[in-house]
Amino acid sequence: MSPALELYPAGRRARDAWIVAQRPARETLDPWKPHAFFVEEERTESGEIVPVAAIFLTNRECPWRCLMCDLWKHTLTERVPVGAIPAQLEHALARLPAVRQIKLYNSGSFFDSQAIPPEDYGAIAERLRPFERVIVEAHPAFVGDRCWRFAELVGGRLEVAIGLETAHPEVLARLNKGVTLAHFARVATELARRGVALRTFILVKPPFLDETEALHWAERSLDFSFDCQATVASLIPTRGGNGALEALGARGEFAPPRLRTLEAAAAYGVALRRGRVFADVWDLERFSTCPHCLPARAACLREMNLRQRVPPRVVCAMCGE
Repeated sequence: MSPALELYPAGRRARDAWIVAQRPARETLDPWKPHAFFVEEERTESGEIVPVAAIFLTNRECPWRCLMCDLWKHTLTERVPVGAIPAQLEHALARLPAVRQIKLYNSGSFFDSQAIPPEDYGAIAERLRPFERVIVEAHPAFVGDRCWRFAELVGGRLEVAIGLETAHPEVLARLNKGVTLAHFARVATELARRGVALRTFILVKPPFLDETEALHWAERSLDFSFDCQATVASLIPTRGGNGALEALGARGEFAPPRLRTLEAAAAYGVALRRGRVFADVWDLERFSTCPHCLPARAACLREMNLRQRVPPRVVCAMCGE
């Protein structure tokens, strides 16, 4: 049996090694430039639709080796020099239009000192002064003193995005993320106590779940997110491409979700009216086999994201969905 088809191991160290062994090549990146940046529209808590700058910072890889993650492709193997992250911000902001909100995503944890040097927090905060909302991402283990320090520097405008991934406790453990639901809830409580907003990322159909289970647990993950006082929950259809998911797929333990599962999960979350729910609409052709209804269904998801109401379902005469 080839290494890719061996049983997914137990224990973090063995899983780390197995996951890394499945990987394709990493990109070559410049530590002084972000690897991507653009402007997207998003609905605010007040119901206003505003443009948001999204800057994907280049930095060292996250110390966790999550089973589903492909973000390591856009990371470095070493810590960036002090001054590199402010330079990346300047590079992107000089090329983007003026907007009111900003997302700083970094394929890991903003508060990991090996990813974003804390020595740069002051310079970063200074460049973020024009923005009314600053959104960063972090693993729960890194939400602590550095987070509270940075929150003070940006003056109460901080929102932290955390990958909950799933409220299914056994699947969450098998994702190798190194977090439990209880740990997540404790971090969420502390964020709320300190006045820092919470956004969650939820995987639609992570490994080890079939299509019916996937919808059920996406719904339970939305419930859990809002129980933890999240103001935003983002639904991410689980994509292959990191090697590990392809290896699991060869054994029948992973397949990407159907588009209808993402649609149903988004509709459930929006109907809750407990917070904003956004469905990731990038690369939706990977989740639908019907080119006839895909454009209309993608438009419905975008409408749901911006309006936070459930539109009439698209019924396709060609594929029957």
